[in-house]
Amino acid sequence: MIDFQNISKSYFGKYILKDVSFRVNSGERVGVVGPNGAGKSTIFGIITGEVVPDSGTVAIPRDHRLGIMRQRIDPAELERSLLDFTADAIPELPGYIAELKDLETALERGLDDDQALDRALKRHGVLQTMVEHLGVYRLDLEAKQALSNLGFPVSSFDRPLREFSGGWQMRAALARVLISHPDTLLLDEPSNYLDVPAIEWLCRFLAGFPGTLMLISHDRFLLRKLAAVTLEVNGGTVIRYPGDYDYYRRERDSRQHALEAAKRNSDRKREQMERVIERFRAKSTKAAQARSWQKKLEAMEVVELQETLDYRGVIRFPAPPPGGTEAIRMERLSFGYTPDRLLFKDLDLTIDSGDKVAVIGYNGRGKTTFLKLLAGRLQPLAGRVVVGHRTVIGYQAQEFSELLSDEMSVYDAVREALPPGASVSGLCNVLGSFGFSGDAVSKPCGVLSGGERIRLQLARIFVNPPNLLILDEPTTHLDLAARELLQRAIAGYSGTVCLVSHDIEFVRNTATSILAVEDGGLRRYWGNYDYYLEKSAQLGMGSAAADAMASPGACDSSGGAETARERRRARARARQALAGDLKRARERLEALEERLDADSEKRKILLTKLASGMKLNFAAVNRELADVEKAIAATETEWEEAAAELEALRLENDRIHCD
Repeated sequence: MIDFQNISKSYFGKYILKDVSFRVNSGERVGVVGPNGAGKSTIFGIITGEVVPDSGTVAIPRDHRLGIMRQRIDPAELERSLLDFTADAIPELPGYIAELKDLETALERGLDDDQALDRALKRHGVLQTMVEHLGVYRLDLEAKQALSNLGFPVSSFDRPLREFSGGWQMRAALARVLISHPDTLLLDEPSNYLDVPAIEWLCRFLAGFPGTLMLISHDRFLLRKLAAVTLEVNGGTVIRYPGDYDYYRRERDSRQHALEAAKRNSDRKREQMERVIERFRAKSTKAAQARSWQKKLEAMEVVELQETLDYRGVIRFPAPPPGGTEAIRMERLSFGYTPDRLLFKDLDLTIDSGDKVAVIGYNGRGKTTFLKLLAGRLQPLAGRVVVGHRTVIGYQAQEFSELLSDEMSVYDAVREALPPGASVSGLCNVLGSFGFSGDAVSKPCGVLSGGERIRLQLARIFVNPPNLLILDEPTTHLDLAARELLQRAIAGYSGTVCLVSHDIEFVRNTATSILAVEDGGLRRYWGNYDYYLEKSAQLGMGSAAADAMASPGACDSSGGAETARERRRARARARQALAGDLKRARERLEALEERLDADSEKRKILLTKLASGMKLNFAAVNRELADVEKAIAATETEWEEAAAELEALRLENDRIHCD
């Protein structure tokens, strides 16, 4: 249980939390929502002790283990290998292990004092139990599994952490906290650096987490899937809603309407009383009565409305210019940053006018590259991109918001995007459509928030209205209300849209077809995100097509010269040839798992003996335990090789099915 009692915290004289009280019960799954800058991360900081409140207290059970995903990694950690960093998930373990080794050395040398020997044996048993409970024997394997599920190839496990980008470093930090199995897990925007398959995996992983979960997120998919309680942080207050995100939205709207009605009623009564007081105050016969009414007026409770969560800006897309029936197409396109490693090979694809297409897949598989090829920012190595008749492209790149000149004003940044010779007469209307009006147009870009930078880029696009909108992660830095507003703008836009987004709810509510990026090509699903999930599962590609997108041998989108009948016969022959290998690989994996179970049981028995305090040949038992540990490590290595072999065979089987 985590209990906040009358907590206040201010920065530079402004309260971010004021006299806040709430409780998170053991085992609850809590979504923490609110506008950017409202104080959500401050609450996490107070829980971990990194932020000291101005007043109030926080009660957390003694020996309660917290796991938090931090937004920055200690620079000293960057020299460690990816696997070492991730597996080192429990800070207290190294100290316990060091003490355990010292005790074992002392016991092997022998202790003459019976009392000292008794104390050493008892402490050894306690430490061994603690180390086993904390999971030292499982961390390495779980680290490998978590890293793989978050998109890291096995070949990268030994690379130093510093060689990875900031986003991939944060994935490693997420894997590290997930495998630590704390009593309470604190996740601050965990999906910021994750692609759609990784978010799907994270959701499945957290669904089975047995402890208390607190999740700060703007991702409605995660909030709906994982949170059973919602804390709204807004305007210095924290309000607890005993339900998921959808319940919270309904109850908040209902509460707001009730408060608005109560405020109207209260304001009307105050106005009436003020008029009566003013009317009779000057009359001597009514003066005493007027003073009584004045006291009643001062004692009346003032009804205060909740601070609105509605997005204060606006996002309105101008109508697109007319175009042809085909927006854009790719013909036999191949591309790679080096000729020997192609991201796309012989790709044929057509996007018709009015299509709304979402591109999904693991990071690093070519989603952004695909958008740049469409937008003409990259040229193919072979084949071509054909822009449709009268198609006007508007492209929003991920990196644009980072490249804005800090000194340039909002107005000048948009004027710069005007076509040569175009009039500036309609510029203010475009700026207003994206929430920039009045003094806001004079703001320097350096003071804009992340969300304002995204809106500014959209405004730059629409000074020359496109009919093909290409958007790369448009929801980055937007809070919940802004994401929903952008979602409605895209859904109501009559032009063509091709987008990449890691926000599953955003994809679900905007895209009418899905392009899944696979090695060597794309697979198109002619339906929305839910249809994609259903069809990819039928094809044996997993709930998020993660397996196929993560490994070579996935289905290529290009066609061949064989007839349908010939392809079916070829598939049948290939499946038959592969069936025996698949069976042998499964049997090998099952045998290794049985061996692991048996050795783990031996280890458990030996640890129980060591912890019992009974008289035994300590050195002999310890040697036997060391032999069992070596056997388990060897079997785990063999299991990983067998699992990789089986996975490769499964992917080859999938490729055969979709050739």
